[in-house]
Amino acid sequence: MAVAPAKERGSSKKGKDINSLTGRQKAAIFLVSLGGEISAKIMERLREDEVEKIVFEIARTESVEAELKDAVLQEFQDLMTAQNFITTGGIDYARDVLEKTFGSQKAIEIINRLTSSLQVRPFDFIRRTDPAHLLNFIQQEHPQTIALILAYLEPQKASVILQNLPDEIQSDVARRVATMDTTSPDVLREVERVLEKKLSTVSSEDYTAAGGVDSIVEILNLVDRSSEKSIIESLEDEDPDLAEEIKKKMFVFEDIVMLDDRSISKVLREVNNDEMAKALKQVDAEVQDKIFRNMSKRAGAMLRDEMEYMGPIRVKDVEEAQQKIVSIIRHLEDKGEIVIARSEEDELV
Repeated sequence: MAVAPAKERGSSKKGKDINSLTGRQKAAIFLVSLGGEISAKIMERLREDEVEKIVFEIARTESVEAELKDAVLQEFQDLMTAQNFITTGGIDYARDVLEKTFGSQKAIEIINRLTSSLQVRPFDFIRRTDPAHLLNFIQQEHPQTIALILAYLEPQKASVILQNLPDEIQSDVARRVATMDTTSPDVLREVERVLEKKLSTVSSEDYTAAGGVDSIVEILNLVDRSSEKSIIESLEDEDPDLAEEIKKKMFVFEDIVMLDDRSISKVLREVNNDEMAKALKQVDAEVQDKIFRNMSKRAGAMLRDEMEYMGPIRVKDVEEAQQKIVSIIRHLEDKGEIVIARSEEDELV
C-alpha cells in the first residue's frame, strides 16, 4: 500500500518517550496494538465520554514506533501484575514482590502509577470474606464502624449483613450509611488496623467518598421486605426527612402502580403466573387492579383462579415472590426498557 512521503508529518512524534505520553495517548496506542475486535469489546465497557476521548486520540495517532508500542504494552503488563499482587496480598505485599522482581526504583514507579490511576479501595480483605463470618466479626463494633464497612462492601453482601444485625442497631447503621459523606485516609487506616491487622492500606491520600442515600437505597433494595419495613419505620421516627428521601429513591412491590401500562405488560412477560399469584396475595386492591387491567380476560381469570386455589401461604413466600418481581423490574429499568416514575418529572406523557 502506497503511503505518502510522511513529510515528516509524524516526525514530531518520532523518538517520543513513553514518559512524555498522556494517559489517553497510551490508551490509544494500547487499543490500536490489540486490533479492532478486541478493542471494540474493551470500549463497550467504557463510558460514552471516555470512548469519545480515546477515539479522538486514536484518530490523531498516525504511526507508532515499535519500541514505543512495546513500552506501552510492557507498562500495561506491569500494572496488571501489580494490581494482581495488590488484590491478593495488599499494597505492602505487592511492593515487596515487585522490588524483588524489578528492583526498588522500578517497583516504586509501578506502584505510584497504579495507585494514581486505580483507587485501591479500603477493606479489600473484608470484601472477600463470607458475609456470615463478617457479620460475626463486626456486629459488636460501633454502629459508625459497621456503617463504614457496609458502605465499601458490594450491596449484595452489605444487605445480608444489614438484615441480620440486631434490631436495636439496624436503623442506626442504615442512617449512618445514608448520611456518610467522605472519610479521611487516616480514619480508614485506623479502622482497618483495628479490625484486621493485615488489611490493605489506603495508598491514595485523596479523601474517599462512600455511603450516602444512594448507597443505603441500593443496600435496602436487596434486604428482605420485613427488614426493609422495620428499618424505614425506625428511620421515619428518628429522621423523617432522611426517611422520605430514601423512600423516594426506593422501589417496593406496591410501587408497581407507578409503572405505565406498557411497562406493566413487559414485566408480566417476564414473570410466571405462580410468582405473580403469590406476590398479589397480600396487596391492596389498587395494585391488583393495575395488574389485572394489563392482562387479557382469559389470563386474568387464570391468575385469579390460581390465587384462589393456592390457599393460605407463608408471608415469607409472598415477600420472596414480590422481591423477585421487583428485581425483574429493576433489571428492566437498568436496561432502559421501562421507566419508573419516581416523581412528577419522570411521568410519561
